[in-house]
Amino acid sequence: MKTYKNCQSCGMPLAKDELGGGTEKDGSKSRKYCSHCYINGEFTQPDLTVDEMKERVKQKIVEFGMPKFIAGFLTRNTDKLERWAKN
Repeated sequence: MKTYKNCQSCGMPLAKDELGGGTEKDGSKSRKYCSHCYINGEFTQPDLTVDEMKERVKQKIVEFGMPKFIAGFLTRNTDKLERWAKN
């Protein structure tokens, strides 16, 4: 099974997840999603669109003191993450 460095929903580095990652239905750690996006085998916000996710992440990055242009740069590839990529 592939291991990811970043959450495949929001792009957050999984190493920075304070809970060590999201969880699957069986309680095991998700190797793909962070604890902010995925708990008990389900997305925490299943109806969120990719554009809404980009905005949420941009706001969070700015809250941490980064300039808006950096937040935009860091979220530019959100639509290429596995949750959002078109098959």
